[in-house]
Amino acid sequence: MIVCVAVVGHQNNPLYIQSFTEADDALKLHHIVHCSLDVVDERVNNPKRSGPMLNETFLGLLYPIENYKVYGYLTNTKVKFILVTTDLDVKDADVRNFFRRFHAAYVDAVSNPFHVPGKKITSRTFAERVSTIVKSFGFSSAG
Repeated sequence: MIVCVAVVGHQNNPLYIQSFTEADDALKLHHIVHCSLDVVDERVNNPKRSGPMLNETFLGLLYPIENYKVYGYLTNTKVKFILVTTDLDVKDADVRNFFRRFHAAYVDAVSNPFHVPGKKITSRTFAERVSTIVKSFGFSSAG
């Protein structure tokens, strides 16, 4: 089950964070997202040590923590997507499919002429689309 998704700007500023659990977990999940940024930076700045190719946008499992697994994705514009899940046996194909759909929703949201680049995403349509993607996570690999 996905418990949190986040969009973080190229200057590590949060553009969108949505948690799908009780309110008392929200602060903990924000902290997990913030800590994952160090892992993303390490993977991007040291590609030889961490494995993925330079042109690979899917960063894979960033790190497991307690009852969560944290996954990352980096766009061409250095915007980071973070996914926190409680599922311990998630398939990479499902996570890649999630990020592909999430990226499409993000592109649609920032393509809005009223959106100011680098500012928080406040679009209700984007939030609804993210909720739909999160609810369908793991049910099918076809997008």
